[in-house]
Amino acid sequence: MAQMFPGKFAYFEGAYVPIEEAKISIMTHAFNYGTGLFEGIRGYYSKKKKAILIFRLKEHIDRLVRNCRILCMEIPETPENIENICIDLVKKSGFQEGVYIRPIIYKSELSLGPLLKGIESKLCCYVIKLGDYCDITSGLDVCVSSWRRLADNAIPSRVKATGSYINSALAASEAKQAGFSEAIFLNENGMVVEGSAMNIFLVHQGELITPPRSETILVGITRNTVIELVKKELGLNVIERPIARTELYVADEIFFCGTGAQVAPVRSVDRRIIGNGQPGPITKKLQEIYFQVVQGENEKYSNWCTVVPCE
Repeated sequence: MAQMFPGKFAYFEGAYVPIEEAKISIMTHAFNYGTGLFEGIRGYYSKKKKAILIFRLKEHIDRLVRNCRILCMEIPETPENIENICIDLVKKSGFQEGVYIRPIIYKSELSLGPLLKGIESKLCCYVIKLGDYCDITSGLDVCVSSWRRLADNAIPSRVKATGSYINSALAASEAKQAGFSEAIFLNENGMVVEGSAMNIFLVHQGELITPPRSETILVGITRNTVIELVKKELGLNVIERPIARTELYVADEIFFCGTGAQVAPVRSVDRRIIGNGQPGPITKKLQEIYFQVVQGENEKYSNWCTVVPCE
């Protein structure tokens, strides 16, 4: 679990305030019912540029705002306003290292009743320091969780809703208590969907396979990035289709991806070694390309990085 080292300021109730003053009431609707949406956005520090590069900021904010429709949320801030708030908080943090930005839109009324329509919403945002969220070098030992991924008609996984992360917490906690690093979710039909809080890819005979958008997955920004890089830079096919549990055991390579996980190789599943038990060649090459991109070292993808100079 990442330790929290926050910046000095947060955006709260329409203003920048000291982080210790950004507090909500215990009667807040979102605190009582989990009615919030959030995004997790990374910024990578570049010594060469003397700047923090926020990765795919526009795409993250676009997803956040679109998902507001599902939870019947309206706020006065525009997508451009939210992008600028994220940039301003990175500037105000004074950090010269990797950061994680967390904008949250939440039902802010002090009211009872698990409703959505007509309940006031507000935006808040903060920044923390963040290095590697999990092991991205030697590979993760993971298990298939006994907990099932939430169905889209129950609590949509495509929405990064605060309350839905109880599902992730149950799976991740079960895995860690059993001595594993991470969990893999199946859906109610027994098909592979994702990790506890990251997308999953399998490599099988030179092709990459990942669950489709129609499954109960978060359509990840990093997932979309990986698909594009694999096609353009590695010249490999990416197949989006349902994946059976036993396909995990016979894969040549497996890796997770996400804002937190970045590109994280999997060493074993249910104590079955994947490949030779080391990060595979495609995963390692993809990692190399990915970090070149997010650190601003590949000009072809410079439009993915919002440059915030460090003072």
